[in-house]
Amino acid sequence: MPQTKQAIKRVRQAEKSKKHNRARKSKMRMLIKDVMTATDKKEAEKLLKEAVSYVDRMSVKGIVHKNNAARKKAALTKHVNSL
Repeated sequence: MPQTKQAIKRVRQAEKSKKHNRARKSKMRMLIKDVMTATDKKEAEKLLKEAVSYVDRMSVKGIVHKNNAARKKAALTKHVNSL
């Protein structure tokens, strides 16, 4: 258990950011799944734009690594182009 006030505060902050990041990651996965399950090309392109934008934002904020984000975007784009 943390002993100092500073350590106690850091535990509180870490817990808060963990919940925040988990929600953001969950939304990102949902957007990716929506793109991958889309059957109509026009709809998939619309969803792709939203998903790529969100993945980029998560990369900038440090929730996912930039290479991980690039890999996800490439896979999504490849999938949509194959429709």
